[in-house]
Amino acid sequence: MGFRAFRPAFALLALAAVPVVSAQDLDPQIEALIARMTIEEKAGQLTILADESRAPPDGVNPEFNRRKIDELLAEIRAGRVGSLMSSNGAAAGRSTQRIAVEESRLKIPLLFGADVIHGFRTVFPIPLGEASSFDPGLAEKTARVAAIEASASGLHWTFAPMVDIARDQRWGRVAEGAGEDVYLGKLFAAARVRGFQGSDLKANNTVLATPKHFAAYGAVSGGMDYNSVEIASQTLREVHLPPFKAAFDAGALSTMSSFNDINGVPASGNRWLMTDLLRGEWGFKGFVVSDYTADYELILHGYAANERQAARIALDAGVDMSMQSGIYASQLPKLVASGELPMSVVDESVRRVLRIKKALGLFDNPYRSLDSSRETLDVGTPAHRALAREAARESIVLLRNEGNLLPLRKSTRIALIGPLGDDKSNLFGPWTIFGRDSESITLKEGLALAGVKNVTVVKGAEIEKEIPRGIAAAVAAARKADVVLLAIGEGEDMSGEAQSRTDIIVPAPQQKLAEAVAATGKPVVVLLSTGRALALHGAVRNADAIVLNWFLGSESGNAITDVLFGDFNPSGRLPVSFPHESGQQPYYYNHRSTGRPVQDIEKPEFKTKYRETFNEALYPFGHGLGYSKFTYTDTGVSATTLPWDGQLTVKAKIRNAGSREGTELVQLYIRDPVASLTRPVRELKGFRKIRLAAGEESEVSFQLTRRDLEFVGLDNLWRAEPGEFHVWIAPSSASGELAKFELGAP
Repeated sequence: MGFRAFRPAFALLALAAVPVVSAQDLDPQIEALIARMTIEEKAGQLTILADESRAPPDGVNPEFNRRKIDELLAEIRAGRVGSLMSSNGAAAGRSTQRIAVEESRLKIPLLFGADVIHGFRTVFPIPLGEASSFDPGLAEKTARVAAIEASASGLHWTFAPMVDIARDQRWGRVAEGAGEDVYLGKLFAAARVRGFQGSDLKANNTVLATPKHFAAYGAVSGGMDYNSVEIASQTLREVHLPPFKAAFDAGALSTMSSFNDINGVPASGNRWLMTDLLRGEWGFKGFVVSDYTADYELILHGYAANERQAARIALDAGVDMSMQSGIYASQLPKLVASGELPMSVVDESVRRVLRIKKALGLFDNPYRSLDSSRETLDVGTPAHRALAREAARESIVLLRNEGNLLPLRKSTRIALIGPLGDDKSNLFGPWTIFGRDSESITLKEGLALAGVKNVTVVKGAEIEKEIPRGIAAAVAAARKADVVLLAIGEGEDMSGEAQSRTDIIVPAPQQKLAEAVAATGKPVVVLLSTGRALALHGAVRNADAIVLNWFLGSESGNAITDVLFGDFNPSGRLPVSFPHESGQQPYYYNHRSTGRPVQDIEKPEFKTKYRETFNEALYPFGHGLGYSKFTYTDTGVSATTLPWDGQLTVKAKIRNAGSREGTELVQLYIRDPVASLTRPVRELKGFRKIRLAAGEESEVSFQLTRRDLEFVGLDNLWRAEPGEFHVWIAPSSASGELAKFELGAP
């Protein structure tokens, strides 16, 4: 079977032809360069390699095709490398760029890229944590600061944001995205692109964004990283593609092919995905870079016989740039010489890459973002740290607060127990290459800075192993305290790439510590660090209070302290569902009903459930508490029928029934109860944050149109169907008063 001939079944319904470059789209400067380039130089522009002079720490990526620095510089001088990754430092970058633009034959500038996922020197909460803010504007601000700092240190390009929808918490890379919901994922994808790229891509404080991983990486089987994806075309289009489309609509001009296959076709060799859909149907004008050696991995997938075939398949599919494998540099000249690959295919990829280099202003100013004086002015500033503290506070989710234990008084005698109470090495979370542990604030330090003096600190256990006599010391400290702050959870190396887990629980040594401390009878506040939703058990699950602090970044200790003592009223909400048990995975709130849902908890026989637990969340998507109590009443609709081309208003009254001012996240959900394809039990369609004083009431309204009711049908086209719809305005995906309306016929 020829690789050009293959198309997935769902590709037959592509909405537009593959684009052909027209004469008016050609840039004379770029065309003149292409005309002068040798095939080796063209392959060089399609190659990105790690900058070994300033490579990231060991373990960030596997060892593959490493080059000595002298060899790498010689390749740049010969025009056989077009981009470098993991570069850090404006002065060194300027020196390398000088070789490209002054010593190479064609003087084409290098593009410097790196993984700047949730901050540069100033580290913000992991993206999943930041999604708990339900504030895309905040994400845009933190991405803007990340771009300012990264560009000040010599970068033009970030391999972010990750926009994969992740419905299986066993997958370690849940930490890098916005969670399980499509609506929320779209908003955060677009916001982060706007933040990274700013209003002018040529400005020296912007970076090129790279929505990843294209596509459906969040649907890997069993939550196992790099695994296969078996997926219906409707689910692909309705769940996993929309955040990418939102990112591209926001202006993203590069994307990264994912490691996984989709129904047997690896993404890096999937012409339907990279060309028919991305360029044809969506009109994408940027370039595609492979994930780290993903083009070479076509061989290991069993989709290519050797490097030569892998390079041919990947480039023909539409992967313009090869990351680290080096197979484009080694194989494209042979493929063109033999006639197996038309030069026009190579030229089109080179054209895309050069076009983006020009859009970044590199042809006009190859030394943009390579001014070392900016590193002292624009990196780690007080304003950036202030934003990190704000983002961290907004990301904290109060899961439980029995008896209103929180907030605490600063005079309280506290036992700070657990491996994460005073540990600078586990505050940032995964994918923080450029942050400095020494610049982070631990909880112990945050308490001290806030003037909390009566604190005893005991580690009690390591993250994944016991400490001799550690529990005894912890118990002794707990008995002398008024309240225990139990700082436990995952280490930052337990989340992220290659960190899939079969059992998403608090590690056993820490669970044992929690049980012993709880047995003292002292009030316990669990401070939970994690990069995913966890199944909570025993003393952790039953703690008096549970504060979910994810991995909060540089200002962790200050932000947590702000929440614990009421200087900040928590308002974060869950972007993922917390399961009762690991075995529920994949679990997500917007699942379908099935023909045997559990409708009566007293009669669960022969229903959709496990023997050990019901098909529901311990803490549902959208859940979160604060130090205020809000009530919802009078949910209703403005009319019984939504006209086909009209709109309808859904409204409810929200009252702060608490004793202090607070912020509430008001959420809008719908359900299509009868359709030509079974639909989710609920779908988020809007949300609004409101701030109310104690006793204050406000009416909150949302507008719905037919577009909000659409889904992907069997023909892979978006459609809405007339009939009854259910709607809720609620504080989470598992609550709220039901209202109904009809969608009228066209």
